[in-house]
Amino acid sequence: MISTNGITLGYGQRSLFKDVTVKFLPGNCYGLIGANGAGKSTFLKILSGEIQPDHGDVVIQPGQRIAVLKQNQFEFDDVEVLKTVIMGNKFLYDIIAEKEALYAKADFSDADGIRASELEGRFAELNGWDAESQAAEMLHSLGIGDEHLNLKMRELEPGLKFRVLLAQALFGNPDILLLDEPTNNLDLQGIMWLEEFLCEFNNTVVVVSHDRHFLDKVCTHIADIDFGKLSLYTGNYSFWYEASQLALRQQKDTNKKAEDRIKELKSFIERFSANASKSKQATSRKKQLDKLSVDEIKPSTRRYPHVHFAVEREAGKDIVTTKGLALDVDGRRLFSHLDLTVNKGDKIAFVGKNPSISTGLFHTLMGDLAPLQGELRWGITVNKSYFPKENGAWFQEPLSLIDWLRQYVTKESERDEEYIRGFLGRMLFSGEEATKKANVLSGGEKVRCMLARMMMARPNVIILDEPTNHLDLESITAVNNGLINYSGTVLFTSQDREFVNSVANRIIEITPKGIVDKQMKYDDYLESTAIQAERARLY
Repeated sequence: MISTNGITLGYGQRSLFKDVTVKFLPGNCYGLIGANGAGKSTFLKILSGEIQPDHGDVVIQPGQRIAVLKQNQFEFDDVEVLKTVIMGNKFLYDIIAEKEALYAKADFSDADGIRASELEGRFAELNGWDAESQAAEMLHSLGIGDEHLNLKMRELEPGLKFRVLLAQALFGNPDILLLDEPTNNLDLQGIMWLEEFLCEFNNTVVVVSHDRHFLDKVCTHIADIDFGKLSLYTGNYSFWYEASQLALRQQKDTNKKAEDRIKELKSFIERFSANASKSKQATSRKKQLDKLSVDEIKPSTRRYPHVHFAVEREAGKDIVTTKGLALDVDGRRLFSHLDLTVNKGDKIAFVGKNPSISTGLFHTLMGDLAPLQGELRWGITVNKSYFPKENGAWFQEPLSLIDWLRQYVTKESERDEEYIRGFLGRMLFSGEEATKKANVLSGGEKVRCMLARMMMARPNVIILDEPTNHLDLESITAVNNGLINYSGTVLFTSQDREFVNSVANRIIEITPKGIVDKQMKYDDYLESTAIQAERARLY
């Protein structure tokens, strides 16, 4: 167990937390959520002891071990990969180091022998004989092969370093586990393994993540940071979101009787309890939901952008067709002989092991890259809008957001400030926020500006390359719902599994030996053994 007592922290005139008292109990996984800048990572650092609060303290039961996902990828550069993982269990690693130092002594004494015997006993108690095999197995599950185990950390690329640091945090069954964005740099198989690991983990977990599917899978509780306070709620992220939205609607409905509200909330709790899956974590969550009081469901004060993609004119049947398309980038072949027909109303998720393939295809479709060979034809009724993965070039000039967005107006009648402010307001740039300079925006603010530009274009075809990067959970949810409700055609890629599964009605995976093209939901695609066999043959 880990708890806080009256935690208060501020920077200058800004107060992040005020008098936060909370307990995180064993057997539970707490998803720590909050808007960008709310202090999620800072709170984790307070729990780990990396940051000291202005007031209050953190209490950990004596003898319990806390493990933290390290963010400094250079900290272990001179250490071998396997040893880096074992260092996650400091108790065990210190015993190993002391043992090695004793046995290396030229003048090994009787006292040294007694000490070595004590260390060997503690080593066995901590399953030290299995440490290397357990660490190697964990690394294999995260996509790191035997060829990397004895390399120095400095020899790994950043994505692999992150996986080693994640294995380090998980190693040795820590009593308290603190994870900040643990799914970053993991492929789908790595994320699925981590989900199952945490579902079977019996100790205390506090995790920050923007991956809603991950939060839904592993969390028994949500810890919401809002207005300097932290509130705990039973259930996963979807339960918290749906419950808070239901409570907010009820709060606004002044004509609804109290007994009707209670009945509706009870029905909502029963529905979520009945839908709990068979995993150990979800079964635990179901028991907690069964005990949940209606009084515990509160409306959220979080602000959500309003994402709505209108269509100015409906597209015809012909959207885009390619025949024999091939693309090289920097001398590397991304795809060959690509035959693709996009139909009206398709919402296609491009998935796969190499995200640069989708990016290259999107640039080719938009005319930014010339194909090596093949044909590409767009329908004459198509009005397309593109969201690139890298958007820095769009925000070089120190223009106000009003003037920045005005650049993309195509009709003279729509150039007035009130009209432009309307689109900025939907993206939470209201009042003075709309006069901010474009060249000083954060990553999330740039994304929201790009979405405002796309909404203003009223396209009938949308292409999006990783649109959820840099966004908080509220904005991701808004974009997700906007695309679900969009009547046009969508081509996109995303690492957010919930986003892909809820938006796409067609999945395309471009492999080195051909494409897999299926008209189905992403979960069905992943769960089909026939499709997985086909994928294995093509890679």
